[in-house]
Amino acid sequence: MGIKDDAVEVRAQGWRTLAALHGLIEGELERSLQAESKLSVVEYTVLDALSRQDGWHMRMQQLARATALSPSATTRLVNRLEDRGLLTRILCDDDRRGIYTELTSSGISLLTEARPVHDATLERALDQAQAVPELAPLVDALPRLHAPA
Repeated sequence: MGIKDDAVEVRAQGWRTLAALHGLIEGELERSLQAESKLSVVEYTVLDALSRQDGWHMRMQQLARATALSPSATTRLVNRLEDRGLLTRILCDDDRRGIYTELTSSGISLLTEARPVHDATLERALDQAQAVPELAPLVDALPRLHAPA
């Protein structure tokens, strides 16, 4: 193996480690959110993303980016959440093709209920990951990702 191959392998190993951390956290969040709030991780992510918007709404393509889903998967997810009364769609006044997605009062209430479950589970999952030598450096790096420069 040459130097270039070694560099590729190092990056690949880093990616596998990141995927392992993500899988651990997502699995824990999925179990807790389903049990306590009847929400999947991606449903929680949608409600959380919408709650962080000024005016509490987003265009569908923004929501797709925020959830890392395809446009069609985002539409199916929004349909499910709309059927549950957790969000609603609003036509854009400026562009009739534009559709905004907005939390309903029921969505806000469920998110308020689910947020402490999410946060406590995330903390537990990160503590578990911290105890795994291969994952600990990634956990240690998380606070620095959004730290002021």
